[in-house]
Amino acid sequence: MCSSDLSQKRFSKRGGSFVSEVLLETHGLSRRFGGLQAVAELDLTCRSGEILGLIGPNGAGKTTMFNVVSRIYEPTSGSVQFRGNELLQVPAHGIAKLGIARTFQNLALFPSMTLLENVMVGAHSQGSIGFGRAILRLGAAADNRRTRDFAGDLLAQLGLGDLAFVPAAGLPFGTLKRLEIARALAARPNFLLLDEPASGLAHGEVDELGATIETIRSQFGLTVLLVEHHMSMVMGISDKVVAMEFGRKIAEGTPAEVQSNQRVIDAYLGTAS
Repeated sequence: MCSSDLSQKRFSKRGGSFVSEVLLETHGLSRRFGGLQAVAELDLTCRSGEILGLIGPNGAGKTTMFNVVSRIYEPTSGSVQFRGNELLQVPAHGIAKLGIARTFQNLALFPSMTLLENVMVGAHSQGSIGFGRAILRLGAAADNRRTRDFAGDLLAQLGLGDLAFVPAAGLPFGTLKRLEIARALAARPNFLLLDEPASGLAHGEVDELGATIETIRSQFGLTVLLVEHHMSMVMGISDKVVAMEFGRKIAEGTPAEVQSNQRVIDAYLGTAS
């Protein structure tokens, strides 16, 4: 994969000045499930090159917001702009071609397939033969050679190269989490949504994952929207953090600003340290 020219973004991490385009914006975004207001009038901006952390207690509406952006849910009201265009007019199967990819809280892998095959399926979301035919044609050498090479390179870059021909079933959870990120990267996104990627990982694996997210952001020129409960990782790698409670935004700013916000402390963190 070719990385974006990050120098053109004039990006400086963590509090430095930068000039970059607004990649994603939501305006008055709301989603109701019957009498439950899961997301309420959410205004959010994510700029190109950022890692934007989205935090909040269970039920705050974070994953619902993700599911609206990735076109799994239709919003009750509001707007989602991607590169200045209305994303809500794009069907769910069309967002990959816009450069949007995501992972899920619960792994959505094919256990009987090898790691290489799982990543190849992700790569075919940008191709012309489609998802279903991609599964059926994984063994076609001529048509899939470049895809196979690309998938193998991604696995190697995420430390999974030695497991390329091993079935996903039964592998450690941390390995499968990295595999799902590799599969998302195979779609060649410029905007990556990570839904609780550290869930179920041990402390050391969380630290390693945080470093991996920073690395792939730089290496592939990504913008990352991250939902996560592991505060040390979110605060350690995010350029900006948005805190939610009961579907509403209650704070926004640098990690230090959000950590010290009293509403966030009361709602979620429990401590300013």
